[in-house]
Parts: sequence; C-alpha cells; structure tokens
Amino acid sequence: MSPRKSDSRERMVVGTAALLGEYGVGATSVDRVLARTGAPRGSVYHHFPGGRAQLINEAVALAGDYVADLIDAATRADDVTEAMDAFFALWRDRLVESDFRVGCPIVAVAVETNDDAPHLARSVAEVFARWRDALAGLFLRNGLPEARSRRLAAFVIAAVEGAVIMCRAEHSTAPLDDAAAEIHDLLVHALPDRSDPDPGHGTRP
Repeated sequence: MSPRKSDSRERMVVGTAALLGEYGVGATSVDRVLARTGAPRGSVYHHFPGGRAQLINEAVALAGDYVADLIDAATRADDVTEAMDAFFALWRDRLVESDFRVGCPIVAVAVETNDDAPHLARSVAEVFARWRDALAGLFLRNGLPEARSRRLAAFVIAAVEGAVIMCRAEHSTAPLDDAAAEIHDLLVHALPDRSDPDPGHGTRP
C-alpha cells in the first residue's frame, strides 16, 4: 500500500529536521531530503509550494515544538534541579546514540545566513523565545524573581546549545556533563529553600 499523502508530508518535515541537525542548512537540499525519506519528487511542491524554504521553516517549527514539549514536561516535575538534569541527560543520550552527528536544528538555521529567506531567522528567534519563556516560568514558580528567571532561562539555553556544539567537535560528552553539573549547582544555590538531593552530582566520574 502506498503511503498516504499526509504520511509523505510528515516524513519530509521530520527528515528535514534531522538533516538540519546533522548537516546544517546549506547541505540540506531537496534531493537529500528525498533520499532520506523516500518521498516521491513530485510531492515536494505538492506539499510545500514554497519549496525548500517552506520545508525548512516547517522543520524548524517541528524541532522547536519537540524541545518545547520537553521543557513543558520539566515544568511539571516536582524538583526543578532533577528536571534540568533530565533535560541535559536527554541531549547526552541523543549525542551518544548518533555518534555525535546530531546537533540542534534550530542552531543550524540560526548560525547560517538566510538572506534569501529572512523569515527563517524570525522563526528561529520565535523558537528561542518560546523556550526561554517556558524555562523562565519554571524558575519563577520555584521562587526566583522574574528578571533573574529570564536571565537564567537564557543562560540555560545558551549553555545547552553551546555544549552540544562543543561535544560534536570534541566527540565527547564532557562539555555537556560540565555544563549540566554547573547549572545543577547554580540552581541548588539560587532557588530558595532548596537543598541538593545529590551532592555528588557536580563531580564527573
């Protein structure tokens, strides 16, 4: 049975997001998306009349939603430090399982010039803002002032994204492990009435 049109469209968006994380915007061509997903060539402009730019934009939205869902799950956790530890652990697993090939699709789009598609830069900025607002809300509900909650949210995002880039370059989880340990300790000391349930967390084996 041939896949439904909706299946083909979804495969292409998911495949594009994966390729962005692995290769960046410049190397994520329509041909590469088709090869990765097995979608028929005619489906590209049928599903995406805006062409490659639309496909990449929808992949950015998908990747943004995925991480936002992880953050939303963290906001429902009982312990904010454990939630952040789990968030870093998910990225660690993703790096190791892909042999350090997979990075963040959002960063891939952000760091490349998009003169022909300025809306991509706006889309990326909206994704980062959504992540920052979600994390800031988490910290605010756990007793931090609003201004510091927003600063800390931006810092966590920058730390994760920067550490992932370093891990890929070094083929090691050490930068991410170090960032996770420092943010864990920072939260323990910053959040009111908070003691560390895992005092050895800041020490890597």
